[in-house]
Amino acid sequence: MAKTKTQFVCQNCGYNSPRYLGRCPSCGAWNQMVEEKIATKKETTNAQTNLAGKIAKPELMAAVSIEKEPRVHTQLAELNRVLGGGIVPGSLVLIGGDPGIGKSTLLLQVSGQLSNGKEKVLYVSGEESAAQIKMRASRLGVSGQQLYLYPETDMGSIRQQIESLKPDYVIIDSIQTMQEPDLTSAIGSVAQVREVTASLMRLAKQNQITIFIVGHVTKGGAIAGPKILEHMVDTVLYFEGDQQRTYRILRAVKNRFGSTNEIGIFEMRAGGLYEVANPSEIFLEERLTGATGSAVVVSLEGTRPILVEIQALVTPTVFGNAQRTTTGIDRNRAALIMAVLEKRANLMLQNQDAYLKAAGGVKLDEPAIDLAVAVSIASSYRDKGTKATDCFVGEIGLTGEVRSVNRIEQRVKEAAKLGFKRFFIPHNNLKGLEVPKEIKVIGVTTITEALQKAFN
Repeated sequence: MAKTKTQFVCQNCGYNSPRYLGRCPSCGAWNQMVEEKIATKKETTNAQTNLAGKIAKPELMAAVSIEKEPRVHTQLAELNRVLGGGIVPGSLVLIGGDPGIGKSTLLLQVSGQLSNGKEKVLYVSGEESAAQIKMRASRLGVSGQQLYLYPETDMGSIRQQIESLKPDYVIIDSIQTMQEPDLTSAIGSVAQVREVTASLMRLAKQNQITIFIVGHVTKGGAIAGPKILEHMVDTVLYFEGDQQRTYRILRAVKNRFGSTNEIGIFEMRAGGLYEVANPSEIFLEERLTGATGSAVVVSLEGTRPILVEIQALVTPTVFGNAQRTTTGIDRNRAALIMAVLEKRANLMLQNQDAYLKAAGGVKLDEPAIDLAVAVSIASSYRDKGTKATDCFVGEIGLTGEVRSVNRIEQRVKEAAKLGFKRFFIPHNNLKGLEVPKEIKVIGVTTITEALQKAFN
């Protein structure tokens, strides 16, 4: 007979306690402890199986065989890029994003593409009925010859259907609506999300089924539930974008089968999500010629170079302390660059409010954007525009030096392809650089030299 025990689990951080506590000693949250009854089985001496369904035994690393993971390519090349080259059979993929951003739309389109062949796809929805999903599929033009719809939240029933149908792909929409029947805690609680994810992981590894999980996000933008959810899955994708704009960015923040920080860009239309082949043209299409406070940077998102316009507005402050407001750029990085400009380039910015933005809704976090940010700030402060065919890349140090960046050839080629004539780069990056004939590369050593040559 299975014995039952009672414990209290913090809904915020997952801390376990044998008795009720008003305040969680781990995260400090109040009134978050929820009672759970968990059935525990007696310990046995039988050997336990690993995730692949086999009895685990110690092996010498030299004797372990390495087989290249086969990839399944979808018709969306942007999704293939973010996943590291395609879908890996038996992988567990988590997709998070704001409500209405297009997570279900993306997975329904992919499901339709995969099910038009010989593969079976089981779409499990805990939030919509089969009729609602069919209505959206009709709008998107998804037929799906082998696409099965299953509105259910009970994991016991879902496991039975997976064993009987034997699908190649399973979509869970969403993980916060699923529940394990053996747990008495509320749907969406820490214990439920943890156990449901563990069950799905075993199903994926033992049966070589690729499972896509949709995850809700909190108001802070993080995936709701315990952090262990992101640790357990193989790949974590974030679907980003502004609902007032039509463009969406799919970003990989964890990938066991490929590089992280890859992005795929889509455009949301009435017929669903469409790929954007050249995102640089989108981010630059509305740029004004001769505008002050503007500079273009070639930023690398994973292996993809993207040209983005950095905009800055510098105005005299009317308050006691100057404000620093940023969108798409780290605020601390902007404050650091402004301090370097004031100390090394003699720009009096301590009494100036500064507003900086990466146009197009993209988020930039690599050090190579420093030079473009500095040039845009100086352009707005001096009220003098940069040339429309100039591009800037470089990291700025605290002593005012412009430091080298990685993959400079890839950045230069991307700028040349879009018609830029001058490219300002760190002087140390000139060594061994092959420059296309249609672009002039200018090496700079300090931020003062870069400003002099940019505004000369």
